[in-house]
Formats: sequence, C-alpha cells, structure tokens
Amino acid sequence: MDEETAENISEPSASAGPAPASVVLGLVPADAHRLKVRAARQDDPSSPVVVLLPAMGVPARYYRPFVADLHSQGLTVVTFDLRGQGESQPPAARGVRFGYLSLIDDLDAVVDLVEAVFPQAPRFVLGHSLGGQIALLHAARRPGRAHGVALVASGSVWFRSFPGMYKIRTLLGSQLVAVLATLLGYWPGQRFGFGGRQAVDLMQDWARQSRTGRYQLNGSTTDYEAALRDVRQPLLTISVAGDRLAPQSAVDHLAGKVERAPRTAKHYTRAASGATDLGHFSWVRNGGELSRWVRDWIAAVADTSVRT
Repeated sequence: MDEETAENISEPSASAGPAPASVVLGLVPADAHRLKVRAARQDDPSSPVVVLLPAMGVPARYYRPFVADLHSQGLTVVTFDLRGQGESQPPAARGVRFGYLSLIDDLDAVVDLVEAVFPQAPRFVLGHSLGGQIALLHAARRPGRAHGVALVASGSVWFRSFPGMYKIRTLLGSQLVAVLATLLGYWPGQRFGFGGRQAVDLMQDWARQSRTGRYQLNGSTTDYEAALRDVRQPLLTISVAGDRLAPQSAVDHLAGKVERAPRTAKHYTRAASGATDLGHFSWVRNGGELSRWVRDWIAAVADTSVRT
C-alpha cells in the first residue's frame, strides 16, 4: 500500500503516438458480467498474441500506451477488463461476489476465444500486479494454455517478502482491508485510495496470501502451491525501479513458486526507460524499451514452447 495507487494516478497521455486500431473479438460471459475482449491485431494472423491482464482497480484503457508499444513490436495485443472494472460491469457490491478463482476462469475463457480467432498464433499472457498473480495461477491450473507468462511489476503480497518497515505495513493494511470488506460485503477502495471497488472474496484471497504467503483460494480445493511448482512454461519477470508495491524481493517470492519454469529476470530502470520517474503504475507511460524486452523474450522462446 503506497501513495502511487490506481486512484491517484492520471491516465497516460497519448505521447507514445496514436493507439493502434482496436477491434472487439467477442463478449465472454462471466456470471453476472460480460467481458468485452478487444484486440490490436497484426495483419499476420500467426503473429504472437499477448493477453494483457490489468492490475487491481485499473481499467484496461489505462494500458493504451503500452498496448501501442507492444503492437509496434509486431505483437497482437488482447485486452479486457477484470470483473467489476472498466467495461466489465456491474461493479463489486454486496451480493456480487467473485474472487481469484473466478478471474482464473475468466482468463481461461478469454484464452479459448483467442485460440479460436488466432489458431496459428503462439499465445502469451502478460500480467501487471494482480494480473500477474492470476496469470501464474492460471498456468498452474490449466498448464499448456499459454506458451509463456510475463510478469511486469507483479509480486507476491506476502508481508515477509517486503523490505524493512513495509513488512508490518503490508500485513496490517491487507488484514484491515479484508476485515472491512467482510463487514461491508465488498471493498470500497475508491474511498480509501487503494485497489478500486472490489468483491469481498477477491480481497479475502488477496489478504490470505499476504498473511500466509500461500495461495488458498475461496471456493477451491486445488493445492495451488503444488500446482505452481509443476509449471514449466517460460517465465519473464520485470521488476520496476521505484516500485514499492512490487519490490524485487516480492517479485522473487512470487517467481520462486514456479521453481521448474525457465525464468528470464529483468529490472526496468529509469535509464532504460528514458523516464525521470518510474513506479508501480507509471511505467505504462514509458514502456517502449520494456516492450522490446517482451518481444525479444517471445522471439527466444516461441518456437520451443510451441513445439513442447
């Protein structure tokens, strides 16, 4: 929990250039929600596809500059809003319940759509923050659906994986959020400057992992810790300078759960980005070099992962 949150950052400008044309691939049913799946397509239908998963409380439209960066690297980019965010209404409320398990199922349904529309294309999932956690949990539950997973500014929220005083801040803050969400029936994050409006089960899953370091999801009997240890898809992790919500130690703790996955680890610095300031969200405005890292990683692993 830090001062740079989804509620107090501004939408990125169009300084990265015009956004690529976006088409609606389809609507994916998700209980009370309908997920509008969009794509910035390449002319070549066999071009690698990157499914981009947003952070908690961040609408997919926020990533438009980064979508443009990835598209300029020859990648098709698929986006959608997580339940209750952006175009995926209704918002979380008492009685509108979903947690990590629902988001994993939603991603699987989106991958089904991507596979149907782009059958020749290798598929990769790129997650930011919470989106990265969901991407890895999906890889654990549904191995082989994607040819690789990329995490950008995405780490474990286990309090012991944070440095110094952030340990106790993370523990106390996460548990307070879960208590309030349980009492209210949802988390009114827009009032507190953290996470946006979220469902109670989602915040309970998040807070439990913060407290225990383990993924034990509401409504699931799956041993996700064991399943994560069996993940073998290539993994790219990119930590970001100035990121106090996903410091390097938290990124390493999350990545360490997939101990059998071949990992490429990178750190995005101000020098690499050309930006004067970076952080958990603001890297999106300055993702040109980062998008090249993603392209190069995909080029290095695509042929091998497609054959596997």
